[in-house]
Amino acid sequence: MEASFGPAFSAVATGAKAEGSGSYKQHRRTPSSSSTLTYSPRDDDDGMYRWMTCCDLSSCPTQPPIGTPRRSDSAISVRSLHSESNMSLRSTFSLHEEEEDTEPQVFAEQPSVKLCCQLCCNVFKDPVITTCGHTFCRRCALTSDKCPVDTAKLTVVVNNIAVAEQIGELFIHCKYGCRATAGVAGAAGVSAATVAGKPGAYEVDPLGCPFTIKLSTRKEHEVSCDYRPVRCPNNPSCPPLLTMNLEAHLKECEHIKCPHSKYGCTFIGNQDTYETHLEVCKFEGLKEFLQQTDDRFHEMQLTLAQKDQDIAFLRSMLGKLSEKLDQLEKNLELKFDVLDENQSKLSEDLMEFRRDASMLNDELSHINARLNMGILGSYDPQQIFKCKGTFVGHQGPVWCLCVYSTGDLLFSGSSDKTIKVWDTCTTYKCQKTLEGHDGIVLALCIQGNRLYSGSADCTIIVWDIQTLQKVNTIRAHDNPVCTLVSSHNMLFSGSLKAIKVWDIVGTELKLKKELTGLNHWVRALVASQNHLYSGSYQTIKIWDIRSLECVHVLQTSGGSVYSIAVTNHHIVCGTYENLIHVWDIESKEQVRTLTGHVGTVYALAVISTPDQTKVFSASYDRSLRVWSMDNMICTQTLLRHQGSVTALAVSRGRLFSGAVDSTVKVWTC
Repeated sequence: MEASFGPAFSAVATGAKAEGSGSYKQHRRTPSSSSTLTYSPRDDDDGMYRWMTCCDLSSCPTQPPIGTPRRSDSAISVRSLHSESNMSLRSTFSLHEEEEDTEPQVFAEQPSVKLCCQLCCNVFKDPVITTCGHTFCRRCALTSDKCPVDTAKLTVVVNNIAVAEQIGELFIHCKYGCRATAGVAGAAGVSAATVAGKPGAYEVDPLGCPFTIKLSTRKEHEVSCDYRPVRCPNNPSCPPLLTMNLEAHLKECEHIKCPHSKYGCTFIGNQDTYETHLEVCKFEGLKEFLQQTDDRFHEMQLTLAQKDQDIAFLRSMLGKLSEKLDQLEKNLELKFDVLDENQSKLSEDLMEFRRDASMLNDELSHINARLNMGILGSYDPQQIFKCKGTFVGHQGPVWCLCVYSTGDLLFSGSSDKTIKVWDTCTTYKCQKTLEGHDGIVLALCIQGNRLYSGSADCTIIVWDIQTLQKVNTIRAHDNPVCTLVSSHNMLFSGSLKAIKVWDIVGTELKLKKELTGLNHWVRALVASQNHLYSGSYQTIKIWDIRSLECVHVLQTSGGSVYSIAVTNHHIVCGTYENLIHVWDIESKEQVRTLTGHVGTVYALAVISTPDQTKVFSASYDRSLRVWSMDNMICTQTLLRHQGSVTALAVSRGRLFSGAVDSTVKVWTC
């Protein structure tokens, strides 16, 4: 008997649903359409099968696909196809036997060679497109190194949905319409093209399910197939049944149990004796009670399950509480550690305070000794400066101070990018916080009723002191504005290797000239009478304010000049290396180097009276020192700040100091 494939059907049974709605179309085959195909059994315990299609390796798609001529009755003879083609394609196709839980397929028609993978020579399973542009099975692409066509490296790019849909449209036999081959060619319904005796080969069973269905809809059919094997619900030892024979079997089955068997009834019989038994069964009269008992038992089981869940929840909560308790213990230990650390730090601070007190006592003893020797003249206890108060409010280090004497206002610039306005006469509180800079406020200067502020954002902002409002912003330098000073209706701004001279015209600043020839950052600028003093690296330049020309250069030692002060008789500068140099203002000769600080001298300020001149120095070592310019000695050391002292300002005999501890302190005699 010649096996044939294709749509040569004697009858067609079509599902009621359309294909687009997920239904399936099934064709009933005639004996002429029963074709022998091969598949391999699955390893599952339930005895289900893995249906396979397979291409002969000798006809793998490395050869061109062949045409498949059709006969007038639309059937394709396997023998004629085999003889007409020069490729030894088998009449059967099998899929890989894979580890995934996939159903086997037995195709009703020979699949196109174009639907075969060139690596495994089988119909595509989960087709994917690789980087070389070819399509392979996903497993083949992942387990192979090179493309067999162009030897390119295989990397999966995307699923080939079009090919997958084509394969899903192929018709296959219902798996309940196939059987294992007898192993002998020529058996009933077996084509000569069948591989005789191949282990795991299968053929179409003429006594099985007669339908062929689309591969994509096979599940819907096979779930409700009349040829699906089932077990007798009454007795597992009954012979296997088909779904269509189950109803008839139940009418004749001799193993029907009483519905009350779970309560102890031992009746087993057929349908007739079953109905008679129910009339006399002692449990039948108690069925309502038994049902209620079952319901009650079921409720108790549900309640028990709920209790188990509650217990599990409580256990989880207990576990979380234990974790939280452990965390609290760790936090407590951490706090104890912090407390110990703070206690150690306090002890160190106390020792440091004691050292400072000892140093002060030594200095006082030294001063008293010099007083007794008559070196210092009369000792005036009123000249001792004391801290009278502290302005607190900044959120970062204070870098600059400026006093507006007319209104008794103090301006302070900070790393928090703000300028605070302090009342130094009546309320001693912050009147307003000026905001406008995008960087640290490094310099402040007052000219008339205008406040000028320089910042690390490279700008100068002009503020109206009467309204405390911003009136102008000037992009002054390419680098941070380190210092500002005004004189002769001009504003001088210092930055990296440059000093710019601005004409003050109302709220505007007009650039007049740029002073160059500087070797480093200009951190110190002081205007006195007709001269401008600028400090950079180991150099002080003296400029004529009228001609804006450099008229003298003072060479220093000790690194960059951070601060300059000018008295009636002296030029004083503070340096990076803790030194304070003093020159005679007339002869420009250095007359003294003052030592005592152990950190950079950030700021200098002068208070002059008819009787004496005092210079105040602020340092990185957190101290202020008071120097008498009459005999060039330190008369007092002021220790109150908790950080480096960075800025000084004087007004009406009062001294204001700003520091890295974010505070401004007020000192008076």
